Amino acid sequence: MRKTNREKEKRTLRKLNESFNEFQAQIGITFENERLIRQAFTHSSYVNEHRRKPFEDNERLEFLGDAVLELTVSQYLYHKYPTMSEGELTKLRAAIVCEPSLVTFANELQFGGLILLGKGEEMTGGRERPALLADVFEAFVGALYLDKGLETVVSFLEKVVYPKINEGAFSHVMDFKSQLQEVIQKEGAGMLEYKILLEKGPAHSREFVAQVALKEEVLGTGNGRSKKEAEQHAAQMALEKLKPIINSEKTGKR
Repeated sequence: MRKTNREKEKRTLRKLNESFNEFQAQIGITFENERLIRQAFTHSSYVNEHRRKPFEDNERLEFLGDAVLELTVSQYLYHKYPTMSEGELTKLRAAIVCEPSLVTFANELQFGGLILLGKGEEMTGGRERPALLADVFEAFVGALYLDKGLETVVSFLEKVVYPKINEGAFSHVMDFKSQLQEVIQKEGAGMLEYKILLEKGPAHSREFVAQVALKEEVLGTGNGRSKKEAEQHAAQMALEKLKPIINSEKTGKR
Protein backbone atom coordinates (compact mmCIF):
# COMPACT_ATOMS: atom_id res chain seq x y z
CA MET A 1 0.00 0.00 0.00
CA ARG A 2 2.81 2.41 0.95
CA LYS A 3 4.64 1.52 -2.26
CA THR A 4 1.51 2.28 -4.28
CA ASN A 5 1.13 5.66 -2.57
CA ARG A 6 4.80 6.49 -3.19
CA GLU A 7 4.47 5.59 -6.85
CA LYS A 8 1.33 7.67 -7.15
CA GLU A 9 3.08 10.63 -5.53
CA LYS A 10 6.06 10.26 -7.87
CA ARG A 11 3.74 10.29 -10.88
CA THR A 12 1.99 13.38 -9.53
CA LEU A 13 5.29 15.24 -9.02
CA ARG A 14 6.54 14.16 -12.44
CA LYS A 15 3.36 15.52 -14.03
CA LEU A 16 3.69 18.72 -12.00
CA ASN A 17 7.29 19.22 -13.16
CA GLU A 18 6.09 18.84 -16.75
CA SER A 19 3.43 21.49 -16.08
CA PHE A 20 6.07 23.85 -14.64
CA ASN A 21 8.24 23.33 -17.72
CA GLU A 22 5.28 24.10 -20.00
CA PHE A 23 4.43 27.17 -17.95
CA GLN A 24 7.99 28.51 -18.15
CA ALA A 25 7.98 27.98 -21.92
CA GLN A 26 4.65 29.81 -22.11
CA ILE A 27 5.94 32.93 -20.31
CA GLY A 28 9.37 32.74 -21.95
CA ILE A 29 11.28 32.54 -18.65
CA THR A 30 13.33 29.60 -17.40
CA PHE A 31 14.20 29.50 -13.71
CA GLU A 32 17.80 28.73 -12.75
CA ASN A 33 16.63 27.48 -9.36
CA GLU A 34 13.73 25.06 -9.93
CA ARG A 35 13.05 24.90 -6.19
CA LEU A 36 12.07 28.56 -6.17
CA ILE A 37 9.30 28.22 -8.74
CA ARG A 38 8.01 25.09 -6.99
CA GLN A 39 8.04 26.90 -3.65
CA ALA A 40 6.09 29.81 -5.14
CA PHE A 41 3.20 27.44 -5.89
CA THR A 42 3.38 25.43 -2.65
CA HIS A 43 0.58 26.15 -0.18
CA SER A 44 1.13 25.62 3.56
CA SER A 45 -1.58 22.89 3.58
CA TYR A 46 0.59 20.77 1.25
CA VAL A 47 3.65 21.21 3.47
CA ASN A 48 1.63 20.16 6.53
CA GLU A 49 0.74 16.87 4.84
CA HIS A 50 4.30 16.17 3.65
CA ARG A 51 6.38 16.94 6.72
CA ARG A 52 8.96 14.24 5.95
CA LYS A 53 9.74 15.82 2.59
CA PRO A 54 11.85 19.00 2.20
CA PHE A 55 8.96 21.18 1.01
CA GLU A 56 8.73 24.86 1.90
CA ASP A 57 5.54 26.91 1.57
CA ASN A 58 5.24 30.17 -0.36
CA GLU A 59 4.49 32.55 2.52
CA ARG A 60 7.97 34.14 2.70
CA LEU A 61 8.06 34.54 -1.09
CA GLU A 62 4.62 36.15 -0.91
CA PHE A 63 5.98 38.71 1.58
CA LEU A 64 8.86 39.54 -0.75
CA GLY A 65 6.73 39.58 -3.90
CA ASP A 66 4.31 42.06 -2.34
CA ALA A 67 7.17 44.53 -1.82
CA VAL A 68 8.58 43.95 -5.32
CA LEU A 69 5.15 44.54 -6.88
CA GLU A 70 4.68 47.77 -4.93
CA LEU A 71 8.07 49.04 -6.13
CA THR A 72 7.75 48.06 -9.80
CA VAL A 73 4.16 49.27 -10.18
CA SER A 74 5.01 52.52 -8.35
CA GLN A 75 7.93 53.14 -10.69
CA TYR A 76 5.78 52.48 -13.77
CA LEU A 77 2.98 54.81 -12.61
CA TYR A 78 5.44 57.53 -11.63
CA HIS A 79 6.80 57.72 -15.18
CA LYS A 80 3.51 57.09 -16.99
CA TYR A 81 1.51 59.80 -15.21
CA PRO A 82 3.84 62.80 -14.70
CA THR A 83 1.02 65.13 -13.57
CA MET A 84 -0.60 62.77 -11.08
CA SER A 85 -0.39 63.70 -7.39
CA GLU A 86 1.02 61.41 -4.70
CA GLY A 87 -2.47 60.69 -3.38
CA GLU A 88 -3.78 59.74 -6.82
CA LEU A 89 -0.75 57.54 -7.51
CA THR A 90 -1.28 55.75 -4.18
CA LYS A 91 -4.96 55.19 -4.94
CA LEU A 92 -4.21 53.82 -8.41
CA ARG A 93 -1.44 51.53 -7.16
CA ALA A 94 -3.78 50.17 -4.49
CA ALA A 95 -6.31 49.26 -7.22
CA ILE A 96 -3.63 47.39 -9.19
CA VAL A 97 -1.92 45.59 -6.31
CA CYS A 98 -5.12 44.41 -4.62
CA GLU A 99 -6.62 40.95 -4.30
CA PRO A 100 -9.21 41.12 -7.13
CA SER A 101 -6.62 42.43 -9.62
CA LEU A 102 -3.98 39.87 -8.59
CA VAL A 103 -6.58 37.09 -8.95
CA THR A 104 -7.32 38.29 -12.49
CA PHE A 105 -3.60 38.15 -13.38
CA ALA A 106 -3.23 34.70 -11.79
CA ASN A 107 -6.28 33.30 -13.61
CA GLU A 108 -5.10 34.61 -16.97
CA LEU A 109 -1.86 32.67 -16.47
CA GLN A 110 -3.80 29.61 -15.20
CA PHE A 111 -1.94 29.54 -11.89
CA GLY A 112 -4.70 27.48 -10.26
CA GLY A 113 -3.63 24.28 -12.02
CA LEU A 114 -0.03 24.58 -10.78
CA ILE A 115 -0.64 24.99 -7.06
CA LEU A 116 0.43 22.24 -4.64
CA LEU A 117 -2.41 21.88 -2.14
CA GLY A 118 -3.25 19.63 0.79
CA LYS A 119 -6.20 17.27 0.34
CA GLY A 120 -8.51 19.30 2.59
CA GLU A 121 -7.76 22.55 0.80
CA GLU A 122 -8.20 20.81 -2.54
CA MET A 123 -11.60 19.43 -1.58
CA THR A 124 -12.87 22.83 -0.45
CA GLY A 125 -12.02 24.52 -3.76
CA GLY A 126 -8.67 26.03 -2.79
CA ARG A 127 -7.53 26.34 -6.40
CA GLU A 128 -10.24 28.91 -7.05
CA ARG A 129 -10.05 30.73 -3.71
CA PRO A 130 -9.26 34.42 -4.43
CA ALA A 131 -6.98 35.02 -1.43
CA LEU A 132 -4.93 31.92 -2.25
CA LEU A 133 -4.54 32.85 -5.93
CA ALA A 134 -3.53 36.42 -5.06
CA ASP A 135 -0.92 35.10 -2.63
CA VAL A 136 0.48 32.76 -5.27
CA PHE A 137 0.84 35.60 -7.77
CA GLU A 138 2.82 37.63 -5.22
CA ALA A 139 4.92 34.57 -4.33
CA PHE A 140 5.71 33.97 -7.99
CA VAL A 141 6.88 37.59 -8.39
CA GLY A 142 9.06 37.12 -5.28
CA ALA A 143 10.56 33.92 -6.68
CA LEU A 144 11.18 35.56 -10.05
CA TYR A 145 12.94 38.47 -8.36
CA LEU A 146 15.25 36.15 -6.40
CA ASP A 147 16.02 33.99 -9.41
CA LYS A 148 16.31 36.57 -12.20
CA GLY A 149 16.38 40.03 -10.67
CA LEU A 150 14.26 43.17 -10.99
CA GLU A 151 14.74 43.60 -14.75
CA THR A 152 13.10 40.24 -15.51
CA VAL A 153 10.25 41.03 -13.10
CA VAL A 154 9.62 44.26 -15.03
CA SER A 155 9.70 42.35 -18.34
CA PHE A 156 7.13 39.90 -16.94
CA LEU A 157 4.87 42.73 -15.71
CA GLU A 158 5.15 44.44 -19.12
CA LYS A 159 3.33 41.42 -20.55
CA VAL A 160 0.86 40.74 -17.75
CA VAL A 161 0.09 43.88 -15.71
CA TYR A 162 1.15 47.07 -17.48
CA PRO A 163 -1.01 46.48 -20.61
CA LYS A 164 -4.08 46.43 -18.32
CA ILE A 165 -3.10 49.85 -16.99
CA ASN A 166 -2.66 51.17 -20.53
CA GLU A 167 -6.05 49.76 -21.57
CA GLY A 168 -7.74 51.75 -18.80
CA ALA A 169 -8.73 48.76 -16.65
CA PHE A 170 -8.19 50.86 -13.51
CA SER A 171 -9.50 54.16 -14.83
CA HIS A 172 -12.45 53.98 -12.42
CA VAL A 173 -10.10 55.10 -9.62
CA MET A 174 -8.38 57.81 -11.65
CA ASP A 175 -9.42 61.43 -12.08
CA PHE A 176 -8.09 62.20 -15.56
CA LYS A 177 -10.24 65.32 -15.83
CA SER A 178 -8.48 66.92 -12.86
CA GLN A 179 -5.06 66.00 -14.26
CA LEU A 180 -5.92 67.48 -17.64
CA GLN A 181 -7.29 70.65 -16.02
CA GLU A 182 -4.04 70.98 -14.05
CA VAL A 183 -1.95 70.75 -17.25
CA ILE A 184 -4.09 73.30 -19.11
CA GLN A 185 -4.06 75.72 -16.16
CA LYS A 186 -0.26 75.56 -15.95
CA GLU A 187 -0.06 76.52 -19.60
CA GLY A 188 -2.69 79.25 -19.24
CA ALA A 189 -4.12 77.94 -22.50
CA GLY A 190 -7.81 78.59 -21.88
CA MET A 191 -10.93 76.66 -20.89
CA LEU A 192 -11.60 73.00 -21.61
CA GLU A 193 -14.96 72.12 -23.12
CA TYR A 194 -16.55 68.67 -22.74
CA LYS A 195 -19.30 67.57 -25.10
CA ILE A 196 -21.39 64.38 -25.32
CA LEU A 197 -21.32 63.43 -29.00
CA LEU A 198 -23.43 60.29 -28.92
CA GLU A 199 -25.78 58.23 -26.74
CA LYS A 200 -26.57 54.71 -27.89
CA GLY A 201 -27.87 51.36 -26.70
CA PRO A 202 -30.97 50.34 -24.70
CA ALA A 203 -31.89 52.14 -21.47
CA HIS A 204 -30.42 49.39 -19.25
CA SER A 205 -27.11 49.41 -21.14
CA ARG A 206 -26.41 52.92 -22.41
CA GLU A 207 -23.09 53.88 -23.98
CA PHE A 208 -21.86 57.45 -24.29
CA VAL A 209 -19.20 59.04 -26.47
CA ALA A 210 -17.60 62.23 -25.12
CA GLN A 211 -15.15 64.73 -26.55
CA VAL A 212 -12.87 67.26 -24.87
CA ALA A 213 -11.66 70.30 -26.79
CA LEU A 214 -9.55 73.38 -26.17
CA LYS A 215 -10.31 76.46 -28.32
CA GLU A 216 -12.20 74.21 -30.76
CA GLU A 217 -9.20 71.85 -31.10
CA VAL A 218 -10.26 68.28 -30.20
CA LEU A 219 -7.81 66.82 -27.66
CA GLY A 220 -9.48 63.48 -26.99
CA THR A 221 -12.55 61.28 -27.43
CA GLY A 222 -13.72 58.52 -25.11
CA ASN A 223 -16.49 55.96 -24.53
CA GLY A 224 -18.18 54.98 -21.29
CA ARG A 225 -21.27 53.52 -19.60
CA SER A 226 -22.04 56.93 -18.17
CA LYS A 227 -21.40 60.52 -19.28
CA LYS A 228 -18.85 60.91 -16.48
CA GLU A 229 -16.94 57.78 -17.49
CA ALA A 230 -16.91 58.82 -21.17
CA GLU A 231 -15.55 62.26 -20.21
CA GLN A 232 -12.85 60.63 -18.05
CA HIS A 233 -11.74 58.48 -21.00
CA ALA A 234 -11.73 61.52 -23.28
CA ALA A 235 -9.49 63.33 -20.76
CA GLN A 236 -7.24 60.24 -20.59
CA MET A 237 -6.82 60.31 -24.37
CA ALA A 238 -6.03 64.04 -24.22
CA LEU A 239 -3.33 63.44 -21.59
CA GLU A 240 -1.77 60.73 -23.78
CA LYS A 241 -1.74 63.20 -26.68
CA LEU A 242 -0.15 65.92 -24.54
CA LYS A 243 2.35 63.63 -22.79
CA PRO A 244 5.26 64.31 -25.21
CA ILE A 245 4.80 68.06 -24.63
CA ILE A 246 4.63 67.61 -20.83
CA ASN A 247 7.75 65.43 -20.81
CA SER A 248 9.75 67.81 -23.04
CA GLU A 249 8.87 70.72 -20.78
CA LYS A 250 9.94 68.78 -17.70
CA THR A 251 13.24 67.90 -19.39
CA GLY A 252 13.72 71.55 -20.35
CA LYS A 253 13.26 72.62 -16.74
CA ARG A 254 16.13 70.36 -15.76
